Amino acid sequence: MLEPRRLAARTIAMRMADLLGEKVGETVGYRIRFDHKVSARTRIEVVTEGILTRMLQSDNALEKVGLVIFDEYHERSIYADIALVLCRESQQILRPDMRLVVMSATFNIPQLSDILKAPVVESQGRQYPVEIRHTGQRDLMLLPEMTARVISQAVNNDKGDILAFLPGEGEIRQCEAILRQQLKNISIHPLYGQLPPAAQMAAILPHRQGLRKVVLATSIAETSLTIEGVSIVVDSGYGRTMRFDAGTGLSRLTTIEISRDMADQRAGRAGRLGPGKCYRMWSLADDSRLQEHRLPEITESDLAPMMLDMAIWGITDIRQLPWPTEPPRGHVAQAIDTLHQLGALENGKITPHGKEMAQLPCHPRLAHMLIMAKQSGQLQLATDLAALLEERDPMPRDTGIDVNLRIEMLRRVRQQKREVRGWNRIIQVADSYRQIFKNQVDNGPFDPFETGLLLVHAYPERIASARPGNNAQFQLSNGSYVMASHTDDLAHEPWLAVAHMDAREGTGKIFLAAPLNPKDLAPMVKKTDNIIWDGRKGGLTASTDLRIGSIILQSRPLSHPDPDQVTQTICRVIEKDGGHLLDFNEKVQQWQNRLLSLSLWNDDSQWPDVSTATLLESCSDWLAPYLTQVKKNEDLKKLDLLSILHYHLDRQQQKDLDHLAPAAIEVPSGSKIQLSYSADGSAPVLAVRLQEMFGLADTPTVNNGRQPVLLHLLSPGFKPVQVTSDLRSFWNTTYFEVRKELRNRYPRHVWPDDPWTEKAIRGVKRKK
Repeated sequence: MLEPRRLAARTIAMRMADLLGEKVGETVGYRIRFDHKVSARTRIEVVTEGILTRMLQSDNALEKVGLVIFDEYHERSIYADIALVLCRESQQILRPDMRLVVMSATFNIPQLSDILKAPVVESQGRQYPVEIRHTGQRDLMLLPEMTARVISQAVNNDKGDILAFLPGEGEIRQCEAILRQQLKNISIHPLYGQLPPAAQMAAILPHRQGLRKVVLATSIAETSLTIEGVSIVVDSGYGRTMRFDAGTGLSRLTTIEISRDMADQRAGRAGRLGPGKCYRMWSLADDSRLQEHRLPEITESDLAPMMLDMAIWGITDIRQLPWPTEPPRGHVAQAIDTLHQLGALENGKITPHGKEMAQLPCHPRLAHMLIMAKQSGQLQLATDLAALLEERDPMPRDTGIDVNLRIEMLRRVRQQKREVRGWNRIIQVADSYRQIFKNQVDNGPFDPFETGLLLVHAYPERIASARPGNNAQFQLSNGSYVMASHTDDLAHEPWLAVAHMDAREGTGKIFLAAPLNPKDLAPMVKKTDNIIWDGRKGGLTASTDLRIGSIILQSRPLSHPDPDQVTQTICRVIEKDGGHLLDFNEKVQQWQNRLLSLSLWNDDSQWPDVSTATLLESCSDWLAPYLTQVKKNEDLKKLDLLSILHYHLDRQQQKDLDHLAPAAIEVPSGSKIQLSYSADGSAPVLAVRLQEMFGLADTPTVNNGRQPVLLHLLSPGFKPVQVTSDLRSFWNTTYFEVRKELRNRYPRHVWPDDPWTEKAIRGVKRKK
């Protein structure tokens, strides 16, 4: 049975064991990261979703499992999606006898049933009525104070314990401090994932002395947990989630407004044991604008762990899997690139190093760092560093960015065997890593430059070089720029390895880093021929560089760059900015529109897609031979795109194009008039003076007579006087009304009574 959170897994296992009159670990057990209670007697295992993924890696048939239950699936955690997809694969290929049950209170069940080809079993359950009260507008900046005010109001007006939802630990601690001053004889309990298990259980269980309770919780208490005695919910309307930016390769903790299904889940906590009330800290107008469902985590997450799991399974094309929500392609590409950098993949296939990384219960970056540390004899330092990077920074913000200060504090607390809030969890995680590697604890001094080198293994794209003349600013090896506080101890270091930073626009801010010894970077220096198109400098530049990623250590001009590399460089620029760099003039656009129209008019045609976006993406196919002498922006503008594109068609296509969609047609006066085509396949426009069409009965056509043109009949002064696609009808009816107006406006021109017999003229035929 899968649960999205460790606390839920533990408490549900305890509850089921209690119902059987047993201890956890007998019939019912649990497995969570770095902790488990199971035995040979265990028949029901409650596990967190990442644990199931690792079980599938070691036994993809799940031979001893008859049923997998996905509980609280509406939370849409990434590991729930991964585990569900892999279980489906196992069920279809290896274990048709294995059963899957997906349980959800608020998910789009018909959609999921259709994806899984599974029947729906619905249970109304036992839900007591919950009265909803809206308190009006809220302010995120004053959220702890406003939440405390609503809680105090509920304490005075209603009976029962209170469960309040806030975004994160910071807001919970601020609200807790306010309430401890305001409320007497009330037991106040925080509840969030980083709390020790004993504190979490104190929040969940009834107070031993029977005091009334206020529980201040994150989204951890939305589902799975029943906090006994709660009949009142106070919902701030906010939550916190990690969002991944594929452009920067960074994940950022973001405060979000909750969705309707989350709001309903939270309100339901008040109706578990009897009638309840829910105070929603927003207005009815805001309520009507709530998003129906939360965003699936798979759309917002760093997918490197998932792609490593897929590689272990031998899955190379994840699009073939029955995803409830398909992962974003940009995030997938970023994850694959990261795994190649870490040596987990080679040419898209899992490496022995990647298989070793997958055995460790951590992000691939930290797994790679730990394995490299094992090889270099730095495991004691690496296990401490990995624990610090995984958990919340326990030191005040004004401590400085040096991660070595945290390692020193960790070792001091551990050596003194003190209970210090924030450090106990880090010590436990570090101990768990050492148990995996069967390594001894080390509380002694260490080389701070070794920490930096370990960070390079985890974040090779975040090697940072100080920018000359820019105090406390650094360029990363991925090309981005970051900065530290001018007063920070590391602000003047020439080289840093950055662990934690934000992904803001322009220059990011460093939160955790370590100094680097330049000598340690020697193996990472690469000599490359660098050919770039610098639009600001006006064109092509070529140099031989010594560099670490995007950081240039030394550069010399390259006099004879490789022609193929030059062409590839220009093509890459054109793919991105070719719409501005190339001369897509009116004639070129008309040529494109002619082909696009033919493609739309003829379902069975084989005309190529010549839209600008497609042409730019495929420029290496049709433009590359003409780029050998291009050096500057002006050279690109001088290219005759019309001829290049036209002669890229084969001879038959050229002939068919001129026949089926001619650029111009001859009118009765003998003039050849240009047609104006549209990309959407609408009728081409023939703008022609009315006097040049005398005597013509039928509307001109293109596309072998199947597509009439749209006539814009013009006055002698080239002003539109009539738009028609039925010339015969115009001569018979509308012409005589138009004639009256034209005779008044152009009295010296001939406007015959019979347009059928009048000779069409190109110039001006005046009255005699």
